[in-house]
Amino acid sequence: MIKEKLKRGSFFYKIYLYFNIFIRYSFFKRNKKTFSQFGEDLFINDFFKDQKNGKYVDLGAFHPMRLSNTYLLYKKGWSGTNVDLNQISIDLFNVARINDKNICALISDEENLIKEAYFEHSWSAANSINSGDNLKIKKKMRTETFNNLIDHDFDFLNIDLEGHDLSVLKTINFKKFHPKLICIEILSDGLNKDYIFEHMRQNKFIFLKNLGPSFFFKKLNK
Repeated sequence: MIKEKLKRGSFFYKIYLYFNIFIRYSFFKRNKKTFSQFGEDLFINDFFKDQKNGKYVDLGAFHPMRLSNTYLLYKKGWSGTNVDLNQISIDLFNVARINDKNICALISDEENLIKEAYFEHSWSAANSINSGDNLKIKKKMRTETFNNLIDHDFDFLNIDLEGHDLSVLKTINFKKFHPKLICIEILSDGLNKDYIFEHMRQNKFIFLKNLGPSFFFKKLNK
């Protein structure tokens, strides 16, 4: 595809960023009611229907509109922090989400390590710290941890890290941060799912529902 051959920072690259945001998504899809893959944003929006202002953190954010679980909140007046390992994704966020803090980082359970990030292609949603059959492009990046990247409390946390979710989730200090709702992508049943459910239970979150691979957990009231 032509967009995959655009050199980041070039004139035509910048033109495509604005086309992607203001033409492809803002104009032609301006009447869309949901931007998530399985309607997750509708559930999230309803959960926070009585809260006009709030904060979110989106890990593995990918795109400010496409397949986004936080864009409806942004349109509502919320703001927050979006983290993705792909700089192109962050460039798109910097165009479309000017009220957010947008960070390009390889988030992990350890900081300041040099690890390989795997890319299907520059514009793919499947980029990950974990290797895969379709992830053929490798790039060395320095790891960051959640607690060092995020400097504000938040109401909603979205985690979509392509199988690396549990290891990052376990590093989050829930004595410092107090989300009311967490959405975690769980790609398969088995021990990983069991470990996530147990970790959430230990931190006083209860399972509400899942929409596709997106599992929602609500913080229990004290």
